Amino acid sequence: MVLAHTTTETDILQRVTVRLLLEHERPEFDRLLQEEHYLHDSVLVGQTLRYVAEVDGQWVALLTFSAAALHLKAREKWIGWSPRQRARRLAFVVNNSRFLILPERQRYPNLASRVLGVVLRRLNEDWEQRWGHPVLVVESFVDETQYRGTCYRACGFTAVGPTQGFSRSSRDFYLPHGQPKQLFVRELRPKACRLLCQARWPEALAALEAEVAGPCPFRAPALESLVERLATLPDARSGHGLWHRQRFVLACAAVVTLMGVCSYRAFENTCLKFTQRQLRALGCQFDEETQSYYPPSDSTFQRVLKQLDAGLLAQLIGAWLAEQEVGAVTRLAVDGKVLRGSGRHDGKPVQLLSAVTHHLRLTLGQIPIQEKSNEIPALKPLLQKVKPPPGTLVTADAMHCQQESARFITQELGGDYLFGLKGNQSGVFETAQRLLAQQAFPP
Repeated sequence: MVLAHTTTETDILQRVTVRLLLEHERPEFDRLLQEEHYLHDSVLVGQTLRYVAEVDGQWVALLTFSAAALHLKAREKWIGWSPRQRARRLAFVVNNSRFLILPERQRYPNLASRVLGVVLRRLNEDWEQRWGHPVLVVESFVDETQYRGTCYRACGFTAVGPTQGFSRSSRDFYLPHGQPKQLFVRELRPKACRLLCQARWPEALAALEAEVAGPCPFRAPALESLVERLATLPDARSGHGLWHRQRFVLACAAVVTLMGVCSYRAFENTCLKFTQRQLRALGCQFDEETQSYYPPSDSTFQRVLKQLDAGLLAQLIGAWLAEQEVGAVTRLAVDGKVLRGSGRHDGKPVQLLSAVTHHLRLTLGQIPIQEKSNEIPALKPLLQKVKPPPGTLVTADAMHCQQESARFITQELGGDYLFGLKGNQSGVFETAQRLLAQQAFPP
C-alpha cells in the first residue's frame, strides 16, 4: 500500500490519525498481520487493544498491545521491583506486540515514530476505559537482525538488554528459538518505575492491586514442612467421600492467603492455577482415574476451615512463618485494623491488632482489641504471643508512643522500637525537638 507519490512526507505526517479497530474490520486486520508482518501471526494473549493509523481514511499502520511477558530479567532489573510486586502489578505493564507500517518504509522514514507517538498519548486512557485499570509502562521486542528500533528510541523508549531467546511452549515450559530480541521499555507516567516498586500504593491503585493474587513466597521444601505441621491438627470431619485430606486443604488455604486471597471462591480459583507439581508438594492425593491432582472446591475450604480453632491454626502457621522468615521477623510492624463485615452486640466492628513482617508483609499474629479499650494494652500480649527474637525492631504509630510499651520492648524482649510522635502528648514532642536539634553523639 503506497500513498500518492506527489504527497510529501510532511503532509502525510500532519494528516495521520489513529483510532481503535472496529469489530467488523478484524478479519482484514488479521490478514494483513499474517501476510505482511515478519512474525506472520495475529494471535494475541491476555487483555488487548488494536489500533489503526490512517491518512485520509487509508490504512497506513497497524498496532497491537497485549499482556506483558511473564518473566524478563532485563525488565525486572530496570524496574527494580520484587517478585511479589511483579506478580501483582504485571498487569500495569503492556507489550506493543505488533507494529506494521503498510507503506514502503524508505519512502516515509518518520511515519513509524509519528504513529507510535500518537498512540502512546492515548494508550493509557483507552486501556483504562476498556480494561478498568491504567497502564504505567510499555515494553516491546525488536529483532535487531531486521530492524534497528529507531522509532522506539525517537519516542523515548530505552533499550535495556536482549532477551534470552526462549519462547513459552506451555504453562511451565520454555523452548529456545535461537532469536534473542532487544527489549525496549518506556514509562507512560513520570516515575512509573518508582511507583511499581513502591511498598504502599495510592488508594486507587491499591484497590486494583488487591484483586490480583500471587506469588507464593516459599519453595516446595518449606511448603512440605508446613504440611507436616498441619498434619498434627485433628480432622473433625467424618463419613465417607472425604477425598481431600485436611492437611492438604489447610496448606492450600495458607498458601493462597499468603498470596493475598481472601474469599472461599478466590481460594478455589487461585488453586486451579497451581501446577501438578505444586499440588503434589502441598500433599494432594493422586487421582488414578484422571491421572492428575486437583485442588479443593470452595465448599471444601468452607467446611474444613469452619470446624477448626482459628486461633490455634493462626498460631501454628505463625510459628512456621517465624522459622521460614527469620530475617524478616527481626522487623515487625504493629498496626490495628477493623475486621470488615464484623460487629459486636453493640453494633461496633471488631478491631484486631496485628504483627506484620516488613519484608513480606506476612501476618505473624493478631489479637482482638477488647471492648471499650484501644490498641495500647493489646501491644504486650500480642508480642508475647509472637515471641520475636532479641534485637527485633518493632514499629508502631503514635498511639503506642508510651513509656510502658517502650520499656516492655527494650527491657523484656531485648528489642528496639521506632514509634511515631505527634504533638498530642504534652511536653514529649517539644522535648524530642529540643534533643534532636542537639548533636546526638560526640565527635
